[in-house]
Amino acid sequence: MNNIPFQLTDWSKIPKETLNGETGTVTMQAQQFGGLRIRMVEYSPNYKADHRCQKGHIIYCIEGEMDTELADGSVHKLTKGMTYQVSDNLSSHRTFSNNGVKLFVLDGEFLK
Repeated sequence: MNNIPFQLTDWSKIPKETLNGETGTVTMQAQQFGGLRIRMVEYSPNYKADHRCQKGHIIYCIEGEMDTELADGSVHKLTKGMTYQVSDNLSSHRTFSNNGVKLFVLDGEFLK
C-alpha cells in the first residue's frame, strides 16, 4: 500500500455507480489508494445481494440497517453506529436490507 498524504474527500464530488442486486440497487462511490479502497455505499430498500462475497471488509453503518447472512445460515444485523470486520476468504457473506442502509467501507490488500 502506498503512503497517503493528507487530503480531504468531498464525497458529493465523487462519481456514483449504481448496480442491480437480486432485488433493489446498490449505489457506490469509491476512491483507490494503491491496495486500499475506500467507499461510500448505499443499499436501497428491499436490497438483496445477487452473490455471496468472499472479500474482506471493514464496514461502518452510517444510517439504516442491514442483515448479513453467513454460509452457515446465521444472520447478523448491523445498525447505525456499528461496524463489522472480516478478512478475505474467512467468511462467505451475503447482504440484505429491508429499509435501506448507508455504509462507509474499507477493503483491500491489508485484509488478505
